[in-house]
Amino acid sequence: MEVMLLQVEDSALPAALAVVDTGCIAVGVFDDGSLCPLGTALDAGGGISDAIESGDMKGKPGTTLLLRAVPGVAARRVLLVGVGKEEKFNERAFGATARTVLAAFDRLGSGDAVLALPRCKGAGCDAAWAVRYLAQLSQGSRYRCDGMKTEKEQQAGPARLLLAVPGASGAHDCLSEGLATGKGIALARRLGDLPPNVCTPGYLAESAKSLSEEFGFDIEVLGRDHLRALNMHSYLAVADGSAQAPAFIVLRHLGGPADEAPVVLVGKGLTFDSGGISIKPAAAMDEMKYDMCGAASVLGVFRAIGELGLPLNVVGLVAACENMPSSGAVRPGDILKTMNGLTVEVLNTDAEGRLVLCDALTYAERFTPSTVIDIATLTGACVVALGGELSGLFTRGDAAHEMLADELLEAGRDAGDRVWRLPLEEGYHEQLKSRFADLANLGTPGAGASVAAVFLERFTRKYTWAHLDIAGTAWKGGAEKGATGRPVALLTRFLCRRAAQRPARGG
Repeated sequence: MEVMLLQVEDSALPAALAVVDTGCIAVGVFDDGSLCPLGTALDAGGGISDAIESGDMKGKPGTTLLLRAVPGVAARRVLLVGVGKEEKFNERAFGATARTVLAAFDRLGSGDAVLALPRCKGAGCDAAWAVRYLAQLSQGSRYRCDGMKTEKEQQAGPARLLLAVPGASGAHDCLSEGLATGKGIALARRLGDLPPNVCTPGYLAESAKSLSEEFGFDIEVLGRDHLRALNMHSYLAVADGSAQAPAFIVLRHLGGPADEAPVVLVGKGLTFDSGGISIKPAAAMDEMKYDMCGAASVLGVFRAIGELGLPLNVVGLVAACENMPSSGAVRPGDILKTMNGLTVEVLNTDAEGRLVLCDALTYAERFTPSTVIDIATLTGACVVALGGELSGLFTRGDAAHEMLADELLEAGRDAGDRVWRLPLEEGYHEQLKSRFADLANLGTPGAGASVAAVFLERFTRKYTWAHLDIAGTAWKGGAEKGATGRPVALLTRFLCRRAAQRPARGG
């Protein structure tokens, strides 16, 4: 779908809507029956107000009414969409309304359409934000998870979508970022939704190679022999339980000056997590194919920044393997030596993500990074704490890390992909003490998300670092089961903001 801005001066936008020749225009109706400002321009002939006054449209959020041949409107159809109370039309309501409209457009079969929503009331929700967010959602509306079905759902959505956003003149950079982000999200969702017998570590490596060919990234894929030579024995201890070979993927986007320290993104890539010897309960174990969503998000971000040609140096590390029970699997009681020399006593083989990530985080040191961010579906405790609304953010408390936390919080708000900062306190280290090794891979009960983050922190002390626990946000279960593509939007926004600030930062 081609997405464009309806480029006219703000004062001329309402009149332009009435004369634009299109298959459908979507406008908002508040719950008091009033039209949004752009919608009033389409009601010169009274056709819309007649429908509202008759009670056919009450403005309840999520409701729609399709009108045909509205007097004085060139568009063949007008889609009225309820948006609720005007004063409560915040970013959440804006997103829900946009999804409703895009789903309706998908069913119409029109060749083109115009989206003209009311202005969002949230702080920071200006025209640039609206364009970026709508462009991002437009790509997501095209995603389908039925790729492996013999009979696939037919897509009938518009081939061209025009965004009518007041004050958006010159917002082409926002449009480009939104479209690129949406494509990155779609890639992350597709990889997450693939079954584990298809999306293996090798498949992730091939996906990364395809990205490198399309966008010119440098790529290296390290297998068992390379990992052994690097003393990444903790990572290998998890991988060696599976017949699937591990794949440690190193992607490099070199968009900034050669001497500029890169941002490094580290993604947990457990393409299936059975729990190993400490095997998981059978209920919903199929969803453990989503334990590679951290890795998928790294590849999704690279898809976005590659299309944008972002003027920044970014390294992506994808630590991919399976966690399976076998005669070669790591056992409770085993003691592993990590790449940085610390030893770890394994108390539970289902706490395997940290065993893989600790070596990947040590490997990140070689890039002398400005910032390292790891992304992992790490703990059920984070799901208990934050549910599916917010990802968990952990980082240290010194000045540099406070600045990084603020950057990620602001980028999350800006992208509609929010995080919540959780504690990373010194006292949690006590829960990881072992009589036989430097630390255990599992803490005593309580604060499980923070204890897992504290484990990772031990391997990140040579650079500025943040950890994103996406266990609650990376996918949905139940009737809406599927990958969400989070936190691709957050990380892409974070990197775009960094790139925009780069000259000042390097001064």
